[in-house]
Amino acid sequence: MSSQNNPDFFQSKVLGHPSGLFVLFFTEMWERFSFYGMRVLLVLYLSASIIGTNPGLGWDIKSATALYGTYVMLLYITPVFGGILADKYLGSWKSVIIGAIIMTIGHASMAIESNVTFFIGLACLVIGTGFFKPNMPSILGEMYKDFPEKKDGGYTIFYMGVNAGAFFGMLLCGYFAERFGWHWGFGLAGIFMLLGTIQFWLSKPLFKTIGDLKKQTPEDEEKEVFNHPDEKIRNPFRFKDIVIIILVSIFGLLFAFNDPISKHMPEYDLFKFMDITYGEGNTIRGQYIIVILTLITFLYLIVTRINRYGKVVRDRMFSIIILACALVFFFMCFEQGASSLMIVARDYTNRVMEGNAAFAFNIANSLLTIVPLLFISWVLVRLAKQTFKVISASNITLLICFALIWAAAIVMLRTDWTTNAYKATYKAVEVPDIDKKTNLQRTDKDGNLLFKTEPIGLLDSMQTDYKVLDITSTVGSKQEFKVGQTVFIHPESGGKVALLTAEQKSKLAHDYSEHKENRNLITQATISQELKGQVEIPTTWFSTINALFIIMLASLISKIWDSKFNPPAAMKYGYGLIFVAIGFLVIGLGSMGMSTTAKLSLFWLVAIYFFHTVGELFISPVGLSYISKLVPARMMAFMYGIWYLAIAIAQKLAATLGGQVEEIQKEHSLSYFFFLFTGIALFAALFVILLNPLIKRLMHGVK
Repeated sequence: MSSQNNPDFFQSKVLGHPSGLFVLFFTEMWERFSFYGMRVLLVLYLSASIIGTNPGLGWDIKSATALYGTYVMLLYITPVFGGILADKYLGSWKSVIIGAIIMTIGHASMAIESNVTFFIGLACLVIGTGFFKPNMPSILGEMYKDFPEKKDGGYTIFYMGVNAGAFFGMLLCGYFAERFGWHWGFGLAGIFMLLGTIQFWLSKPLFKTIGDLKKQTPEDEEKEVFNHPDEKIRNPFRFKDIVIIILVSIFGLLFAFNDPISKHMPEYDLFKFMDITYGEGNTIRGQYIIVILTLITFLYLIVTRINRYGKVVRDRMFSIIILACALVFFFMCFEQGASSLMIVARDYTNRVMEGNAAFAFNIANSLLTIVPLLFISWVLVRLAKQTFKVISASNITLLICFALIWAAAIVMLRTDWTTNAYKATYKAVEVPDIDKKTNLQRTDKDGNLLFKTEPIGLLDSMQTDYKVLDITSTVGSKQEFKVGQTVFIHPESGGKVALLTAEQKSKLAHDYSEHKENRNLITQATISQELKGQVEIPTTWFSTINALFIIMLASLISKIWDSKFNPPAAMKYGYGLIFVAIGFLVIGLGSMGMSTTAKLSLFWLVAIYFFHTVGELFISPVGLSYISKLVPARMMAFMYGIWYLAIAIAQKLAATLGGQVEEIQKEHSLSYFFFLFTGIALFAALFVILLNPLIKRLMHGVK
């Protein structure tokens, strides 16, 4: 917004910045709370057993990650169209409101336990993000239009809001979903999305004309400043370009939807007629042939279009394309945090802590929750003091948000501090580990048949056919029990054993009957020991580490960019990819020699998130900055579209590869899976570092 439209805008300040920045800070915080809170649950919910104390959809890992990959891929494509609609017809302010409302409907739909509403919710989130995502930064940029010296600090504070929302969303939505039911997690995301939308809508009197539609006139285009004569060259889309774009879009979307559908229901594979079989039953799937041909066609479009520009602009745009290729490799590895690492945390990590370890974790988790909440609440009070007279209703809505988030945090911490822990002993049986798709017993890499241990259920007649074992597991409960007391337990996803309440036992019995299961795994057990304390770390807790490390390390890394040690763009990408490779190498070494029944220490997951966060800070903030420096303003929409498309492709690749974790672990080992990504990241790092001289030359002096 220009200072002439609102000369008093910078008179109302919080921490040296206009109050409006912190309205945007909290709006983005609640949106990111909802987005990451839902995102961290998606693969877990899809792959959770269909029968359990917290049942999911029962999909296999490949199908779950395929759907997740399609979902997140679309999240990076729709903002391209949302930005165009905002620029031409709606304006940024209306677009944010429309997007937030659609996303609220999406979260509410997912909170209803129904397959139909679940997928309606996903569709709403994709559409709503398209309107919301590109327009919040646009409002922020307009706000600082006449105050460029304040812009960097404003974006830094805004970025902190993004990470604060991601941190609390994953922490609280994840906790409530895993402890109390998936609909609690999805519902919590929806509540804060709704309240965040209301507080933003009610803050309009503070922003006045900021975010309103402003159409560019021919006179405005004539005023555009060009740094080089080549930038004046116009390059309208030709008929052939439009045809290619339409075909690429159609086949790209067909692949995106066909991938999860065909993996979950192979009979509906649209491209099965193109499958190529070779050797002993090996198959190249038709959908992968289609997507490769589509990508080649799209690359042809990009190259031929860029070649029509003058040499300087052409070279600079090619340098962006090279960096975009490196970005694909980065996100392909980094985004394992939302797919394979979630499965590793759930199924292969020791998340149960007892005694002093549980006490230490509860203290650390309490501090990590309360200290940031206290700081952000203090900012809220400062904002209310400055703006209450102008936007009182917006401030009241924010106060309600914070009352709810404090209540949710207190419930989480109180539950962990007061959970009782026991050892429960029960009878179990070794049963064949059956592959659901082939209906054959799995084997290890040496050809030995694999078995898994399951409790002997109440209606189980198999205990006489297989080896019977006495098993002791740690269980937690809010209820109190005595040693020798009889209880009932049930196996859950990730090897967890749940201690059942009478209500849960009754519901599980009904579910077994409804699904006509032959085996009822509700099992009688005996309390054999009472422990001092116990806490089971939620699977989703590990995802919060990334946001936490960003908040801790962002300012430190940014100081390097302001010093004489600031490396060129290609080297930043190379160093970032090296840190990603180190993260995979560390956890790969930590999982070496691990038996099928052993669990990873949680410190290996903390380590990989640390190194990956450092890598992210080297790469993520750099790309969009270089686009703004390298191309003229009228070309930015095209290049931003290419950039987001590269991220979308990377997200889909990441989820597809991450879906192989279970299969690779069974056929080889968990360390083998991590070492594969170590190699991919190192290859990409070497690729971009070796191309550094070429990239510098293509940039023609831009630093």
